[in-house]
Amino acid sequence: MRQALSRLSARGAALAAALAALLVTALPVPQAQAFPATPKAGVLAYLQSVTGNHIVSGQHNKEPASAPAQYTQQVKNITGQFPGLWGGDLMFNPSDVANRQSVVNQARTEWANGSLVALTWHVCPPTQGSGCAFDGGVKSSITNDQFTQIVTEGTALNTAWKKRLDEAVPYFQQLKDAGVPVLFRPLHEMNESWNWWGNRPGAGGGAKLYQITHDYLANTKGLSNLIWVWNVQDNPAGGWANYYPGSAYVDVVSLDAWYKSYPSAADYQQMLAIAGSKPIAIAELGKIPTAALLDSQPKWAYFMLWSEQLTGNNTNAEIQTGYFLPRVVNQGEITLPTGGTGGGTGAITGLAGKCVDARAAGTANGTAVQLYTCASGTAQTWTVAGDGTIRNPNSGRCLDITAAGTANGSRVQLYDCNGTTAQQWQAQASGQLKNPQSGRCLDVPGGSSADGTQLQIWDCNTNAWQKWTLPV
Repeated sequence: MRQALSRLSARGAALAAALAALLVTALPVPQAQAFPATPKAGVLAYLQSVTGNHIVSGQHNKEPASAPAQYTQQVKNITGQFPGLWGGDLMFNPSDVANRQSVVNQARTEWANGSLVALTWHVCPPTQGSGCAFDGGVKSSITNDQFTQIVTEGTALNTAWKKRLDEAVPYFQQLKDAGVPVLFRPLHEMNESWNWWGNRPGAGGGAKLYQITHDYLANTKGLSNLIWVWNVQDNPAGGWANYYPGSAYVDVVSLDAWYKSYPSAADYQQMLAIAGSKPIAIAELGKIPTAALLDSQPKWAYFMLWSEQLTGNNTNAEIQTGYFLPRVVNQGEITLPTGGTGGGTGAITGLAGKCVDARAAGTANGTAVQLYTCASGTAQTWTVAGDGTIRNPNSGRCLDITAAGTANGSRVQLYDCNGTTAQQWQAQASGQLKNPQSGRCLDVPGGSSADGTQLQIWDCNTNAWQKWTLPV
């Protein structure tokens, strides 16, 4: 469990508030940008794009459910900004369970105002009712036999767990229908022992329960808007991979930093090792990140301050400074990809009206992708898929950067679709196709419009040979 942290003195808080008020009046506030309905791939592509250069600010809002924006409003009052990520909770107390609709309504509002949406669930065990106390409910123990039954298909407790998940389905479905992707963090801090699901390493432990939860909500219930955030706490400090459910079940790898003010260098490296090419995030912490932390650990995609710790563990001046760091992205400063998030199949046209083409109508791995005079045919047919890939239906293969290159001049080819960042593309409002791993754009070498010119990646620029028209 997170430790109690001391509050500021009244005198210190008053001084910090006065300084922050002066800063707020001196700094411009960006106009909020509303988000359209967006597949989850758009949010994931955005998180990939900020990795290494920016980080999204976030604020959690705990109970009561009747006040689902109380702490984000505090951020606004102190900084003049709203966070780039709003965090809420489906909660556990019977009165809050009865008021979950308020949380979902707030999630829709935050998305419409230009903030990403994150939901946690301090869920009651399936051995109890849908509403419970924290102590003796969420914070309780179950026997090994009970846990085994929960993760064993067909048992009474397994059925009870799925019925517990059913309670959340209508709310997630509302968000799906509204086009709101949700950074969903179930069974958080599963390496800790304070919660009923925690401290069960290995394939049959917390990882198995996470897999069951994922498969039921994503597959059985079809909640394709859920972005799956796996989470551990910084205590115990090692062995986190023993709780990892596998790459196929996770979109974002996250850490709660409670036993240290900030993630240590070792914590950061352990997160990167588990995540591979996936985004990493600080899903809970009590201290606002500093410039030194973000410079030394640049790959965190977002952070989320825990509710009352915002003012209980930070001065107003510290909060103000944190929100205006050059790396930090707040509400109104997030631009989601305008393409590459699903649907269209057809030709991709570029320089001189020519098409992106699989050389000689090849279908094998390594087939060069080139610029060529447009003609009807499968070599020039591409699907802009919902997972950020661009696929050639004839071969079933993806637009790929050779050898996962990130340097200028890395060539583009067909290759088996494999979920790596070398196959991720974001359509930009200016017409480019950007690969977030490299930060570079699909490019025609030297601006040559000759048939057979193999495509490459290059520093994004305004040249006509980086402008592409996607199928709709």
